[in-house]
Amino acid sequence: MSNTDYISFNAKPEVAEKITSWLKMMLVEKNASRHTIEAYARDLSQFGSFLQHHLGDGAGLSDLEDLSAMDFRAFLADRRKQGVESRTLARQLSAIRSFYRYLERNEILANPALSALRAPKRPHAIPKPLDIKSARAVTGDTSSSPLGWVSARDAAVMTLLYACGLRISESLGLNLKDAPLDSGIQTLVITGKGGKTRMVPVLPVVREAIQSYLQQCPFDLTPDGPLFVGVKGARLNARNIQLTMQKLRGAFGLSDTATPHALRHSFATHLLSGGADLRAIQELLGHASLSTTQIYTEVDGAHLLQQYAKAHPRA
Repeated sequence: MSNTDYISFNAKPEVAEKITSWLKMMLVEKNASRHTIEAYARDLSQFGSFLQHHLGDGAGLSDLEDLSAMDFRAFLADRRKQGVESRTLARQLSAIRSFYRYLERNEILANPALSALRAPKRPHAIPKPLDIKSARAVTGDTSSSPLGWVSARDAAVMTLLYACGLRISESLGLNLKDAPLDSGIQTLVITGKGGKTRMVPVLPVVREAIQSYLQQCPFDLTPDGPLFVGVKGARLNARNIQLTMQKLRGAFGLSDTATPHALRHSFATHLLSGGADLRAIQELLGHASLSTTQIYTEVDGAHLLQQYAKAHPRA
């Protein structure tokens, strides 16, 4: 992030520089992901753009200090009129609040009006996992690319997502030295959100998929370099795996909810259906709160009712 990044924040330089400093702090001290930083940057840019029209000029520090609860609500209402959903609105308000907390901690300014705002109510969404047959199909398919090693690579990534319950960023963040190639290695150490580490078990199918990929990979990988690489040898981008899943959806007739992240949902749901303890699933997924993991009980319950409706003679 360069010193000129603040140009896009639609605010006076004194504010834009503070936004840049805040984002750098979030990246370095809070260990926020690049994805989070980019989202917060967009949120503050959109907030700044709204204030330009709302105030008639780019906002300065004194403007930020003088904003009323009505001004913040006007921003949320404007975003809502543009079709932005509650989940995104809640994140944008969270970003604004976090920035204001940074300004207050550094004794730059304070605005108590934010405390009067309630975050938009988020819709209660249930994860949409793949069924077991579909999950096996997309993790075992090796025909999605004319390049054999690329297909083997994609199959290895998909297998990691499903068999270990990893986030796509966690899988693609692995280095060669992290690969569980030794049959004596039973667990994999994963660094997740907020820099928290956890151990996940490594099944033989995971080891075999990674070994198959490495045997075919045309690049000389180094221990401290990426485990999964693109066709030019650089660390693989998540977009490549998303596109692969898109092709597999067409090949197997799956719904649009069949995404790489749905394999993580499938991992949790299938473990729960098999009798795994909820606390154990929480540890494997790296959830900070058990309440986050409990949503999978709703998925399991919904599936049970669906099967009941299909099978019961009087249903």
